Amino acid sequence: MSLTTVAVILAAGMGTRMKSTQPKVLHKIAGVPIIKYVLEAVEAAGVKEIIIVLGHQAEKVKEELGEAYHYVYQRKQLGTGHALRQALPLLEKYAQGNCLVLCGDTPLLSGETLRNLREKHSEAKAKATVLTAILENPSGYGRIIKGVRGIEKIVEENEASPLESEIKEINTGAYCFALDVLQEGLKKLSPVNLQGEYYLTDIIKFLVEEKEIVETYVLPDSREAWGINTRVQLAAAEAVVQQKILNEHLLNGVTIIDPAHTYVARTVKIDLDTILYPGTILEGKTSIEANCLIGPYTRIANSFIGAGTRIENSTLDMVTVGKNCFIGPYSYLRPGTRLAENVRIGGFVEVKNTFVGKSSKIPHLSYVGDSLLGEDVNIGAGTITCNYDGKKKSRTFIEDQAFVGSNTNFVAPVKIGKGAYIGAGSTITKDVPPGALALARGKQKNLVDWCQKKNKRED
Repeated sequence: MSLTTVAVILAAGMGTRMKSTQPKVLHKIAGVPIIKYVLEAVEAAGVKEIIIVLGHQAEKVKEELGEAYHYVYQRKQLGTGHALRQALPLLEKYAQGNCLVLCGDTPLLSGETLRNLREKHSEAKAKATVLTAILENPSGYGRIIKGVRGIEKIVEENEASPLESEIKEINTGAYCFALDVLQEGLKKLSPVNLQGEYYLTDIIKFLVEEKEIVETYVLPDSREAWGINTRVQLAAAEAVVQQKILNEHLLNGVTIIDPAHTYVARTVKIDLDTILYPGTILEGKTSIEANCLIGPYTRIANSFIGAGTRIENSTLDMVTVGKNCFIGPYSYLRPGTRLAENVRIGGFVEVKNTFVGKSSKIPHLSYVGDSLLGEDVNIGAGTITCNYDGKKKSRTFIEDQAFVGSNTNFVAPVKIGKGAYIGAGSTITKDVPPGALALARGKQKNLVDWCQKKNKRED
Protein backbone atom coordinates (compact mmCIF):
# COMPACT_ATOMS: atom_id res chain seq x y z
CA MET A 1 0.00 0.00 0.00
CA SER A 2 3.05 2.25 0.16
CA LEU A 3 3.25 2.41 -3.63
CA THR A 4 1.75 5.41 -5.39
CA THR A 5 -1.86 4.96 -6.40
CA VAL A 6 -3.40 7.18 -9.03
CA ALA A 7 -7.07 7.13 -10.02
CA VAL A 8 -8.54 7.77 -13.44
CA ILE A 9 -12.22 8.68 -13.61
CA LEU A 10 -13.88 8.09 -16.99
CA ALA A 11 -16.42 10.89 -17.47
CA ALA A 12 -16.40 11.61 -21.19
CA GLY A 13 -19.62 9.89 -22.26
CA MET A 14 -22.55 11.76 -23.77
CA GLY A 15 -25.17 9.95 -21.70
CA THR A 16 -27.69 9.94 -24.54
CA ARG A 17 -30.12 7.68 -22.66
CA MET A 18 -30.55 10.38 -20.01
CA LYS A 19 -32.19 12.53 -22.72
CA SER A 20 -30.73 15.68 -21.21
CA THR A 21 -28.97 18.85 -22.30
CA GLN A 22 -26.54 18.62 -19.39
CA PRO A 23 -23.70 16.13 -18.88
CA LYS A 24 -24.79 12.88 -17.28
CA VAL A 25 -22.22 13.09 -14.49
CA LEU A 26 -23.62 16.46 -13.37
CA HIS A 27 -27.10 15.13 -12.70
CA LYS A 28 -27.65 15.22 -8.97
CA ILE A 29 -28.45 12.72 -6.26
CA ALA A 30 -29.48 14.25 -2.93
CA GLY A 31 -28.35 17.61 -4.28
CA VAL A 32 -24.81 16.49 -5.21
CA PRO A 33 -23.55 15.75 -8.77
CA ILE A 34 -23.06 12.06 -9.53
CA ILE A 35 -19.34 12.39 -10.24
CA LYS A 36 -18.66 14.02 -6.87
CA TYR A 37 -19.75 10.81 -5.15
CA VAL A 38 -17.11 8.92 -7.13
CA LEU A 39 -14.44 11.49 -6.33
CA GLU A 40 -15.30 11.40 -2.63
CA ALA A 41 -15.05 7.61 -2.61
CA VAL A 42 -11.61 7.79 -4.24
CA GLU A 43 -10.43 10.38 -1.74
CA ALA A 44 -11.86 8.35 1.17
CA ALA A 45 -9.79 5.41 -0.08
CA GLY A 46 -6.67 7.51 0.41
CA VAL A 47 -5.97 8.31 -3.24
CA LYS A 48 -4.83 11.87 -3.84
CA GLU A 49 -3.68 11.81 -7.47
CA ILE A 50 -6.83 11.93 -9.61
CA ILE A 51 -7.14 12.24 -13.39
CA ILE A 52 -10.55 12.90 -14.95
CA VAL A 53 -11.22 12.06 -18.60
CA LEU A 54 -13.68 14.60 -20.00
CA GLY A 55 -15.51 14.74 -23.32
CA HIS A 56 -19.10 15.85 -23.74
CA GLN A 57 -19.52 19.41 -22.39
CA ALA A 58 -16.08 19.12 -20.79
CA GLU A 59 -15.84 22.75 -19.70
CA LYS A 60 -19.13 22.57 -17.81
CA VAL A 61 -17.93 19.53 -15.87
CA LYS A 62 -14.55 21.12 -15.18
CA GLU A 63 -16.21 24.31 -13.97
CA GLU A 64 -18.29 22.31 -11.50
CA LEU A 65 -15.34 20.30 -10.16
CA GLY A 66 -12.68 23.00 -10.01
CA GLU A 67 -8.92 22.89 -10.36
CA ALA A 68 -8.08 20.24 -7.76
CA TYR A 69 -7.81 17.49 -10.39
CA HIS A 70 -5.87 16.68 -13.54
CA TYR A 71 -7.96 16.74 -16.73
CA VAL A 72 -7.54 15.06 -20.11
CA TYR A 73 -9.96 15.03 -23.03
CA GLN A 74 -11.51 12.34 -25.23
CA ARG A 75 -12.58 14.16 -28.38
CA LYS A 76 -14.11 11.10 -30.07
CA GLN A 77 -16.20 8.47 -28.29
CA LEU A 78 -14.28 5.31 -29.19
CA GLY A 79 -14.77 3.22 -26.05
CA THR A 80 -13.45 2.98 -22.52
CA GLY A 81 -10.01 1.83 -23.62
CA HIS A 82 -9.70 4.84 -25.90
CA ALA A 83 -10.85 7.12 -23.08
CA LEU A 84 -8.20 5.75 -20.75
CA ARG A 85 -5.53 6.09 -23.42
CA GLN A 86 -6.03 9.84 -23.27
CA ALA A 87 -4.60 9.71 -19.74
CA LEU A 88 -1.53 7.77 -20.83
CA PRO A 89 0.82 10.81 -21.07
CA LEU A 90 0.01 11.63 -17.43
CA LEU A 91 0.18 8.02 -16.28
CA GLU A 92 3.66 7.65 -17.74
CA LYS A 93 4.88 10.18 -15.16
CA TYR A 94 4.35 7.55 -12.47
CA ALA A 95 7.12 4.96 -12.53
CA GLN A 96 5.64 2.45 -10.08
CA GLY A 97 2.42 1.84 -8.26
CA ASN A 98 -1.19 1.11 -9.04
CA CYS A 99 -4.01 2.76 -10.91
CA LEU A 100 -7.68 2.71 -10.00
CA VAL A 101 -9.90 3.02 -13.08
CA LEU A 102 -13.49 4.02 -12.33
CA CYS A 103 -16.57 5.21 -14.17
CA GLY A 104 -17.82 8.68 -13.31
CA ASP A 105 -21.45 7.51 -13.22
CA THR A 106 -21.25 5.03 -10.29
CA PRO A 107 -22.27 7.17 -7.31
CA LEU A 108 -22.91 4.31 -4.86
CA LEU A 109 -19.30 3.11 -4.79
CA SER A 110 -17.85 3.56 -1.31
CA GLY A 111 -14.40 4.47 -0.12
CA GLU A 112 -14.34 1.23 1.89
CA THR A 113 -14.93 -0.81 -1.26
CA LEU A 114 -12.09 0.92 -3.07
CA ARG A 115 -9.75 0.38 -0.12
CA ASN A 116 -10.69 -3.30 -0.12
CA LEU A 117 -10.12 -3.49 -3.87
CA ARG A 118 -6.63 -2.02 -3.47
CA GLU A 119 -5.81 -4.36 -0.58
CA LYS A 120 -6.97 -7.45 -2.47
CA HIS A 121 -4.89 -6.33 -5.45
CA SER A 122 -1.77 -5.83 -3.33
CA GLU A 123 -2.12 -8.96 -1.22
CA ALA A 124 -2.55 -11.14 -4.32
CA LYS A 125 0.33 -9.35 -6.07
CA ALA A 126 -2.01 -9.16 -9.04
CA LYS A 127 -1.35 -7.31 -12.27
CA ALA A 128 -5.03 -6.42 -12.42
CA THR A 129 -8.03 -6.79 -10.09
CA VAL A 130 -11.55 -6.41 -11.41
CA LEU A 131 -14.36 -5.17 -9.19
CA THR A 132 -17.31 -7.48 -9.84
CA ALA A 133 -20.83 -7.98 -8.52
CA ILE A 134 -23.43 -10.73 -8.53
CA LEU A 135 -26.71 -9.50 -10.03
CA GLU A 136 -29.98 -11.38 -10.33
CA ASN A 137 -30.61 -9.43 -13.52
CA PRO A 138 -27.21 -8.87 -15.16
CA SER A 139 -28.66 -7.35 -18.32
CA GLY A 140 -26.59 -4.47 -19.67
CA TYR A 141 -23.29 -5.52 -18.10
CA GLY A 142 -20.26 -7.40 -19.33
CA ARG A 143 -19.98 -10.94 -17.91
CA ILE A 144 -17.06 -12.37 -15.93
CA ILE A 145 -16.00 -15.71 -17.39
CA LYS A 146 -14.01 -17.85 -14.94
CA GLY A 147 -12.17 -21.13 -15.22
CA VAL A 148 -9.88 -23.27 -13.08
CA ARG A 149 -7.23 -20.52 -12.93
CA GLY A 150 -9.78 -17.86 -12.07
CA ILE A 151 -10.88 -15.15 -14.46
CA GLU A 152 -10.47 -16.10 -18.11
CA LYS A 153 -12.08 -13.17 -19.89
CA ILE A 154 -14.69 -10.42 -19.76
CA VAL A 155 -17.35 -10.60 -22.46
CA GLU A 156 -19.39 -7.55 -23.42
CA GLU A 157 -23.11 -8.34 -23.39
CA ASN A 158 -23.60 -7.73 -27.10
CA GLU A 159 -20.85 -10.28 -27.86
CA ALA A 160 -21.81 -12.89 -25.24
CA SER A 161 -23.09 -16.34 -26.23
CA PRO A 162 -26.48 -17.47 -24.86
CA LEU A 163 -24.68 -19.53 -22.20
CA GLU A 164 -22.39 -16.63 -21.23
CA SER A 165 -25.40 -14.32 -21.00
CA GLU A 166 -26.76 -16.51 -18.17
CA ILE A 167 -23.74 -15.71 -15.95
CA LYS A 168 -24.68 -13.43 -13.05
CA GLU A 169 -21.21 -12.16 -12.10
CA ILE A 170 -20.71 -8.88 -13.92
CA ASN A 171 -17.97 -6.37 -14.58
CA THR A 172 -18.70 -3.14 -12.71
CA GLY A 173 -16.26 -1.17 -14.86
CA ALA A 174 -13.93 -0.54 -11.92
CA TYR A 175 -10.38 -1.92 -11.83
CA CYS A 176 -7.09 -1.76 -10.03
CA PHE A 177 -4.10 -2.16 -12.36
CA ALA A 178 -0.37 -2.26 -11.85
CA LEU A 179 0.72 0.96 -13.51
CA ASP A 180 3.40 -0.56 -15.72
CA VAL A 181 0.99 -3.24 -16.95
CA LEU A 182 -1.71 -0.67 -17.65
CA GLN A 183 0.64 1.57 -19.60
CA GLU A 184 1.84 -1.33 -21.74
CA GLY A 185 -1.67 -2.69 -22.24
CA LEU A 186 -3.10 0.65 -23.36
CA LYS A 187 -0.48 0.87 -26.11
CA LYS A 188 -1.50 -2.58 -27.40
CA LEU A 189 -5.25 -1.88 -27.64
CA SER A 190 -6.91 -1.93 -31.06
CA PRO A 191 -10.57 -1.69 -32.16
CA VAL A 192 -10.99 -5.27 -33.35
CA ASN A 193 -14.58 -5.86 -32.22
CA LEU A 194 -18.13 -5.50 -33.46
CA GLN A 195 -18.38 -1.93 -32.22
CA GLY A 196 -15.08 -0.70 -33.64
CA GLU A 197 -14.12 0.52 -30.17
CA TYR A 198 -11.08 0.19 -27.92
CA TYR A 199 -12.18 -2.13 -25.11
CA LEU A 200 -10.48 -1.64 -21.78
CA THR A 201 -11.36 -5.24 -21.00
CA ASP A 202 -8.91 -6.37 -23.71
CA ILE A 203 -6.11 -5.57 -21.26
CA ILE A 204 -7.52 -8.29 -19.00
CA LYS A 205 -7.47 -10.64 -21.99
CA PHE A 206 -3.80 -9.81 -22.68
CA LEU A 207 -2.87 -10.53 -19.05
CA VAL A 208 -4.76 -13.85 -18.98
CA GLU A 209 -3.06 -14.93 -22.22
CA GLU A 210 0.30 -14.11 -20.64
CA LYS A 211 -0.69 -16.13 -17.54
CA GLU A 212 -0.34 -13.10 -15.28
CA ILE A 213 -2.27 -12.91 -12.01
CA VAL A 214 -5.71 -11.36 -12.52
CA GLU A 215 -7.95 -11.20 -9.48
CA THR A 216 -11.56 -10.24 -8.78
CA TYR A 217 -13.08 -8.53 -5.77
CA VAL A 218 -16.81 -9.22 -5.46
CA LEU A 219 -18.94 -6.45 -4.02
CA PRO A 220 -20.74 -7.40 -0.78
CA ASP A 221 -23.52 -4.97 -1.76
CA SER A 222 -24.22 -5.25 -5.47
CA ARG A 223 -25.99 -1.87 -5.49
CA GLU A 224 -22.58 -0.21 -5.41
CA ALA A 225 -22.16 -1.42 -8.98
CA TRP A 226 -25.11 0.57 -10.27
CA GLY A 227 -24.18 2.83 -13.16
CA ILE A 228 -26.47 5.72 -14.03
CA ASN A 229 -27.48 5.64 -17.68
CA THR A 230 -31.17 6.54 -17.48
CA ARG A 231 -33.36 8.64 -15.25
CA VAL A 232 -34.96 5.43 -13.99
CA GLN A 233 -31.56 4.39 -12.66
CA LEU A 234 -30.99 7.89 -11.32
CA ALA A 235 -34.22 7.67 -9.32
CA ALA A 236 -33.27 4.24 -7.98
CA ALA A 237 -29.89 5.52 -6.79
CA GLU A 238 -31.58 8.57 -5.27
CA ALA A 239 -33.80 6.25 -3.21
CA VAL A 240 -30.77 4.38 -1.88
CA VAL A 241 -28.93 7.57 -0.94
CA GLN A 242 -32.06 9.15 0.57
CA GLN A 243 -32.63 6.13 2.80
CA LYS A 244 -29.06 6.39 4.04
CA ILE A 245 -29.36 10.12 4.71
CA LEU A 246 -32.67 9.79 6.53
CA ASN A 247 -31.40 6.87 8.62
CA GLU A 248 -28.43 8.97 9.73
CA HIS A 249 -30.73 11.77 10.86
CA LEU A 250 -33.07 9.33 12.60
CA LEU A 251 -30.14 7.81 14.50
CA ASN A 252 -28.93 11.30 15.43
CA GLY A 253 -32.18 12.24 17.16
CA VAL A 254 -34.37 13.66 14.39
CA THR A 255 -37.95 12.39 14.08
CA ILE A 256 -39.10 11.80 10.50
CA ILE A 257 -42.79 10.92 10.50
CA ASP A 258 -42.90 9.47 6.97
CA PRO A 259 -39.45 8.85 5.43
CA ALA A 260 -41.02 7.74 2.14
CA HIS A 261 -42.41 11.24 1.64
CA THR A 262 -39.50 13.29 3.00
CA TYR A 263 -36.54 14.60 1.00
CA VAL A 264 -33.34 15.80 2.66
CA ALA A 265 -30.28 16.82 0.63
CA ARG A 266 -26.95 15.47 1.75
CA THR A 267 -25.74 18.99 2.57
CA VAL A 268 -28.50 19.65 5.14
CA LYS A 269 -27.82 19.75 8.90
CA ILE A 270 -30.57 19.03 11.45
CA ASP A 271 -30.22 19.13 15.24
CA LEU A 272 -31.85 16.70 17.65
CA ASP A 273 -35.53 16.62 18.59
CA THR A 274 -36.57 18.37 15.39
CA ILE A 275 -39.59 16.73 13.75
CA LEU A 276 -40.06 16.50 10.00
CA TYR A 277 -43.65 15.98 8.86
CA PRO A 278 -44.62 14.36 5.51
CA GLY A 279 -43.97 16.35 2.37
CA THR A 280 -40.93 18.16 3.80
CA ILE A 281 -38.18 19.03 1.30
CA LEU A 282 -34.86 20.31 2.65
CA GLU A 283 -32.29 21.41 0.07
CA GLY A 284 -28.89 23.04 -0.29
CA LYS A 285 -26.94 24.30 2.70
CA THR A 286 -29.90 24.37 5.04
CA SER A 287 -29.29 24.18 8.78
CA ILE A 288 -32.10 23.51 11.27
CA GLU A 289 -31.50 23.84 14.98
CA ALA A 290 -33.04 21.72 17.75
CA ASN A 291 -36.72 21.30 18.63
CA CYS A 292 -38.13 22.63 15.36
CA LEU A 293 -41.33 21.37 13.75
CA ILE A 294 -41.05 21.38 9.95
CA GLY A 295 -43.94 20.59 7.62
CA PRO A 296 -46.13 19.15 6.41
CA TYR A 297 -45.54 20.09 2.77
CA THR A 298 -42.76 22.59 3.38
CA ARG A 299 -39.74 23.35 1.19
CA ILE A 300 -36.66 25.00 2.68
CA ALA A 301 -33.55 25.74 0.59
CA ASN A 302 -30.21 27.24 1.66
CA SER A 303 -31.63 28.66 4.88
CA PHE A 304 -30.94 28.78 8.62
CA ILE A 305 -33.77 27.94 11.01
CA GLY A 306 -33.41 28.79 14.69
CA ALA A 307 -34.30 26.46 17.55
CA GLY A 308 -37.92 25.95 18.48
CA THR A 309 -39.34 27.31 15.22
CA ARG A 310 -42.52 25.94 13.64
CA ILE A 311 -42.94 26.04 9.85
CA GLU A 312 -45.90 24.48 8.05
CA ASN A 313 -47.05 24.37 4.41
CA SER A 314 -44.54 27.04 3.37
CA THR A 315 -41.59 27.79 1.10
CA LEU A 316 -38.35 29.39 2.33
CA ASP A 317 -35.42 30.17 0.05
CA MET A 318 -32.15 31.72 1.24
CA VAL A 319 -33.54 33.12 4.49
CA THR A 320 -32.48 33.31 8.12
CA VAL A 321 -35.05 32.55 10.81
CA GLY A 322 -34.48 33.22 14.51
CA LYS A 323 -35.52 31.13 17.47
CA ASN A 324 -39.13 30.32 18.35
CA CYS A 325 -40.69 31.74 15.19
CA PHE A 326 -43.95 30.57 13.67
CA ILE A 327 -44.31 30.52 9.90
CA GLY A 328 -47.29 29.48 7.82
CA PRO A 329 -49.42 28.05 6.59
CA TYR A 330 -48.81 28.97 2.95
CA SER A 331 -46.11 31.57 3.58
CA TYR A 332 -43.39 32.39 1.04
CA LEU A 333 -40.12 33.76 2.40
CA ARG A 334 -37.83 34.84 -0.42
CA PRO A 335 -34.08 35.53 -0.56
CA GLY A 336 -32.72 38.15 1.79
CA THR A 337 -35.41 37.70 4.44
CA ARG A 338 -34.19 37.69 8.04
CA LEU A 339 -36.44 37.09 11.03
CA ALA A 340 -35.41 37.81 14.61
CA GLU A 341 -36.70 35.57 17.40
CA ASN A 342 -40.37 35.12 18.25
CA VAL A 343 -41.57 36.46 14.89
CA ARG A 344 -44.89 35.29 13.46
CA ILE A 345 -45.40 35.07 9.69
CA GLY A 346 -48.98 33.94 9.06
CA GLY A 347 -51.02 32.48 6.25
CA PHE A 348 -50.54 33.66 2.66
CA VAL A 349 -47.77 36.12 3.55
CA GLU A 350 -44.88 36.86 1.19
CA VAL A 351 -41.69 38.46 2.54
CA LYS A 352 -38.67 39.41 0.46
CA ASN A 353 -35.33 41.04 1.30
CA THR A 354 -36.66 42.23 4.65
CA PHE A 355 -35.56 42.23 8.27
CA VAL A 356 -38.33 41.59 10.79
CA GLY A 357 -37.50 42.48 14.38
CA LYS A 358 -38.10 40.53 17.58
CA SER A 359 -41.72 39.60 18.37
CA SER A 360 -43.14 41.36 15.32
CA LYS A 361 -46.10 39.88 13.46
CA ILE A 362 -47.24 39.74 9.87
CA PRO A 363 -50.23 37.49 10.51
CA HIS A 364 -51.89 37.07 7.12
CA LEU A 365 -52.49 38.08 3.51
CA SER A 366 -49.66 40.59 3.16
CA TYR A 367 -46.65 41.37 0.98
CA VAL A 368 -43.61 42.94 2.67
CA GLY A 369 -40.59 43.53 0.46
CA ASP A 370 -37.37 45.55 0.75
CA SER A 371 -38.29 46.63 4.26
CA LEU A 372 -36.95 46.90 7.78
CA LEU A 373 -39.36 46.23 10.63
CA GLY A 374 -38.46 46.93 14.24
CA GLU A 375 -39.53 45.03 17.35
CA ASP A 376 -43.15 44.38 18.36
CA VAL A 377 -44.54 45.68 15.06
CA ASN A 378 -48.00 44.47 14.06
CA ILE A 379 -48.86 44.37 10.36
CA GLY A 380 -52.58 44.12 9.60
CA ALA A 381 -54.08 41.82 6.99
CA GLY A 382 -53.79 42.87 3.37
CA THR A 383 -50.82 45.21 3.91
CA ILE A 384 -48.56 45.82 0.92
CA THR A 385 -45.22 47.56 0.67
CA CYS A 386 -45.23 49.16 -2.78
CA ASN A 387 -41.47 48.91 -3.25
CA TYR A 388 -41.17 49.07 -7.06
CA ASP A 389 -42.03 52.08 -9.19
CA GLY A 390 -41.22 50.41 -12.50
CA LYS A 391 -37.60 51.56 -12.53
CA LYS A 392 -36.12 51.05 -9.07
CA LYS A 393 -36.92 49.43 -5.76
CA SER A 394 -37.15 51.50 -2.59
CA ARG A 395 -37.30 50.60 1.10
CA THR A 396 -39.93 50.89 3.79
CA PHE A 397 -38.85 51.45 7.41
CA ILE A 398 -41.28 50.65 10.24
CA GLU A 399 -39.93 51.32 13.73
CA ASP A 400 -40.61 49.52 17.03
CA GLN A 401 -44.17 49.13 18.36
CA ALA A 402 -45.80 50.52 15.22
CA PHE A 403 -49.31 49.25 14.54
CA VAL A 404 -50.42 48.96 10.93
CA GLY A 405 -54.14 48.62 10.19
CA SER A 406 -55.51 46.23 7.60
CA ASN A 407 -55.33 46.97 3.85
CA THR A 408 -52.56 49.53 4.16
CA ASN A 409 -50.32 50.43 1.22
CA PHE A 410 -46.85 51.82 1.92
CA VAL A 411 -45.52 53.64 -1.14
CA ALA A 412 -41.75 53.43 -0.66
CA PRO A 413 -39.51 55.11 0.21
CA VAL A 414 -41.33 55.81 3.45
CA LYS A 415 -40.58 55.71 7.18
CA ILE A 416 -43.03 54.97 10.00
CA GLY A 417 -41.93 56.23 13.42
CA LYS A 418 -41.82 54.34 16.70
CA GLY A 419 -45.23 53.60 18.16
CA ALA A 420 -47.13 55.16 15.25
CA TYR A 421 -50.56 53.92 14.21
CA ILE A 422 -51.75 53.56 10.64
CA GLY A 423 -55.51 53.60 10.07
CA ALA A 424 -56.95 50.70 8.13
CA GLY A 425 -57.32 51.24 4.40
CA SER A 426 -54.63 53.96 4.22
CA THR A 427 -52.21 54.56 1.38
CA ILE A 428 -49.14 56.06 3.02
CA THR A 429 -46.93 58.16 0.76
CA LYS A 430 -45.20 60.33 3.39
CA ASP A 431 -43.23 59.62 6.55
CA VAL A 432 -45.24 59.24 9.76
CA PRO A 433 -43.75 60.73 12.97
CA PRO A 434 -43.32 58.59 16.11
CA GLY A 435 -46.53 58.20 18.08
CA ALA A 436 -48.72 59.72 15.37
CA LEU A 437 -51.92 58.37 13.86
CA ALA A 438 -51.87 58.42 10.07
CA LEU A 439 -55.05 58.26 8.00
CA ALA A 440 -54.83 58.44 4.24
CA ARG A 441 -58.13 57.46 2.68
CA GLY A 442 -61.10 59.16 1.08
CA LYS A 443 -63.76 60.64 3.38
CA GLN A 444 -66.77 58.34 3.80
CA LYS A 445 -70.00 59.69 2.36
CA ASN A 446 -73.39 58.11 3.13
CA LEU A 447 -76.34 58.81 0.78
CA VAL A 448 -79.50 58.49 2.85
CA ASP A 449 -82.38 56.47 1.31
CA TRP A 450 -80.25 55.72 -1.78
CA CYS A 451 -81.40 52.09 -1.99
CA GLN A 452 -85.10 53.03 -1.72
CA LYS A 453 -84.80 55.61 -4.48
CA LYS A 454 -82.87 53.13 -6.66
CA ASN A 455 -85.59 50.53 -6.31
CA LYS A 456 -88.30 53.00 -7.28
CA ARG A 457 -86.42 53.95 -10.45
CA GLU A 458 -86.09 50.31 -11.43
CA ASP A 459 -89.87 49.75 -10.93
